[in-house]
Amino acid sequence: MSQLQDNFGRKFHYLRMSVTDVCNFKCSYCLPDGYRPDGKPTFLTLNEIENLVAGFAAVGTQKIRITGGEPTLRKDFTDIVRIVADNPNVNTVAMTTNGYRLQQHAKEWYDAGLRRINVSVDSLDPKMFYQITGENKFDQVMRGIDAALEAGFERVKINAVLLKGLNDKDLPRFLHWIKHTPIDLRFIELMETGLGRDYFNAHHLAGIDIKKQLEQEGWLYDLPSADDGPAQNFSHSDYQGRIGLIMPYAKNFCASCNRLRVSAKGKLHLCLFTENGVDLRDLLQEPSQRDELITRLHGQLEQKKETHFLHQGITGVTKHLASIGG
Repeated sequence: MSQLQDNFGRKFHYLRMSVTDVCNFKCSYCLPDGYRPDGKPTFLTLNEIENLVAGFAAVGTQKIRITGGEPTLRKDFTDIVRIVADNPNVNTVAMTTNGYRLQQHAKEWYDAGLRRINVSVDSLDPKMFYQITGENKFDQVMRGIDAALEAGFERVKINAVLLKGLNDKDLPRFLHWIKHTPIDLRFIELMETGLGRDYFNAHHLAGIDIKKQLEQEGWLYDLPSADDGPAQNFSHSDYQGRIGLIMPYAKNFCASCNRLRVSAKGKLHLCLFTENGVDLRDLLQEPSQRDELITRLHGQLEQKKETHFLHQGITGVTKHLASIGG
């Protein structure tokens, strides 16, 4: 089967697969009022996930990131990891988590086939962590990160959303942490969502300003590997860790897009913004539907736009990032 490709020559070998939109944190930039279910949730079953993974793997998907909400809230999370890892065409199994269950389960998930973990830590100040996340779990999350490093994961990344007036003074503390800790620290530029323009205007901090500061301090740009996401990564000879910047408002951000998203309810999203998604669930019931699923995927890629429309203030239908895995 031919690899998924759009009309702009971009090839897609990276799938972000949400398995739940439930989250137990109340991050101010995502779910400030906490998770509010929209009716009875009917998230993808293990059978549907297996057929979804097989379909994407047949058209060149080599990396799958399991996302949420908080994906580890699913009781069958380890089974999901195993399903993804057991597909011979998937080379990289990753997940994004708030880290609250990591300390107890890091080794179990590693043994199931999980190899890369992104943990959301928006501040290294416990009080600010609580203010942003609504949860007093800083120490628990940090112990989880230590457990992941001890378990032998090939890559542990820390995600921090840049928020002016909140965590924008944390950079020196983060740099001190990664000087002797081999983790990737990624700063994510705040994106405007359906939460409203007021929050965005109050807290948006341009990633390009952080980039200039890093370059002034001797950080060097790393050439991306084939399965990297949109982050611009930087290394420094004096530091064991790296820094990545995800800057969706930067020029040509979408030119290197290599990822697609499927929501926890089985909708394909060609972009984090701009569209309602296309249902795939009717074609995830039996392995015999795989050819029809692949035909639908190829057809939808022809509809993918060249870029998002965030610069024009058009945020699409995405109310919050938890709904389709960020």
